[in-house]
Amino acid sequence: MDSHRVTTPFGATSTAMEVVEGVDLSGRRAIVTGASSGIGIETASALAHAGADVVLAVRNINAGHRVANDIAARTGNDRVGVASLDLAEQASVRAFVQAWEGPLHVLVNNAGIMASPLGRTAEGWEMQFATNHLGHFALTAGLHEALGEADGARVVILSSVGHVNGDIDFDDVNFERRSYEPWQAYSQSKTANILFAVEAARRWAADRIAVNALNPGRIASTRLGRFQTTPPDSFDPSAITGVSIKNIEQGAATSTLLAASPLVDGVTGRYFEDCQEAAPYAPGVRRGVASYALDPERATRLWRLSRDLLTADTLNAPETGRK
Repeated sequence: MDSHRVTTPFGATSTAMEVVEGVDLSGRRAIVTGASSGIGIETASALAHAGADVVLAVRNINAGHRVANDIAARTGNDRVGVASLDLAEQASVRAFVQAWEGPLHVLVNNAGIMASPLGRTAEGWEMQFATNHLGHFALTAGLHEALGEADGARVVILSSVGHVNGDIDFDDVNFERRSYEPWQAYSQSKTANILFAVEAARRWAADRIAVNALNPGRIASTRLGRFQTTPPDSFDPSAITGVSIKNIEQGAATSTLLAASPLVDGVTGRYFEDCQEAAPYAPGVRRGVASYALDPERATRLWRLSRDLLTADTLNAPETGRK
């Protein structure tokens, strides 16, 4: 990767609407997962404000339709649709992919869960790894052809500064042998998000598909923290240096930048925070990107592991296999 870090005129207090001011996304199609709450709503709103056709990919269809109506009224753009997607259910992901037709210009992998109690999917996968990583991996890979048709598509993957608390345990990603710890599982899934961006950027460069990951920042009042578990000492907000709590409009800014701004044309395989490419992580400060999260060998290994898990699931699935 080029050692030069990408910078923009925007920062920690910029909002999503400020980022898309003057940007024209007319004729472009976008999907935002988890867009029925929190920064997903604001990201979808900003893309719609810029003129994109936006699909809210959500578990709760009724909530999705309420949000779509609100976005249409707020932006004057009535090309806001809703589609069912449960990232923890591979049958749901396959159905979503099979229903998609035509090019896809922007995919924002926004949905996620944080520090949840131990749960497992039908396949036996640990729920945070399955939802935050495997579900989005299957979705993005399944939509690869549609992204390629767009000739310059962008994939945006929401990670977290929490990734600095844990690499991936490739020998036990699903906590089958080690004791389950909610924050450790969360950190692993967020590291996976970044490694996915690194490897997809490499594999899909010839398809002109840009793939980047990001830390949206510490954001108040979203459903992500609904499990309210006690974080480890390294997550203690009192230990954070120079990092403020963002509102939802500010929290959606970096996602929106990577999804829509011409300022990052051609940028791929990077990790951003506060609308800038992140510096290397330095212990003691809750900022930056861990070196293991950008390691190309780990990225390739994770891709192969994810592909193998999903291939096994597809072979055992009914006739709704991914095309």
